[in-house]
Amino acid sequence: MNAAAKPNPASLTPASIAWAETFVPETEGATDARAAASGMGVEPVSQGAATTLTFLASLLRARAVVEVGTGTGVSGLALLAGMVPDGVLTSIDTEPEHQAAAREAFGKAGHPNRRARLIAGAALQVLPKLSDGAYDLVLIDGDPIEYVECVEQALRLLRPGGLLVLHHALAGGRVADRANEDDEVVIIREAASAIADSEELSPVVLPVGDGLLVARRA
Repeated sequence: MNAAAKPNPASLTPASIAWAETFVPETEGATDARAAASGMGVEPVSQGAATTLTFLASLLRARAVVEVGTGTGVSGLALLAGMVPDGVLTSIDTEPEHQAAAREAFGKAGHPNRRARLIAGAALQVLPKLSDGAYDLVLIDGDPIEYVECVEQALRLLRPGGLLVLHHALAGGRVADRANEDDEVVIIREAASAIADSEELSPVVLPVGDGLLVARRA
């Protein structure tokens, strides 16, 4: 490879990132769910992150997915779009109002109620009740303070070859700033380290949205 052909990180300009984020058009339903999130003060996954979730679920031909953090359904719509037609999404959130908005979004997108099992409750109370090794993908997008424990639960829930996806892996650039010792940032780093150190997981960090740490279970 000659010097002119070498990858140049500086080429990742804001314009390039914006182009990549919006490369795959968003559906009208996802746009509506995103608007609902804004009105409720919920931070959904970015358009590029949603596209990535659809892609990953499609690669797996996912039948059973767990999502921590329903929000108003932006990420759920993305996952359902990639899952097999009879796949079931189990989504956990502490806010019934958010889940009601998500249920409406799923219905408008043509997904029957049986495809989304919405559970109102705390993630660390609900996850231990789910079956071992029964899920193709686990998305963690809840309270960062609980990320380490959620990673432990996800490892138990995933089947061999399944994927763990951790949202906010970059935390707006704060994770890479070693001088930043905010509680949330420290715990995200700890969760990331636990994933990287696990002999059962093969990870990669994707710099889409606020960062997706994706790890395949052996």
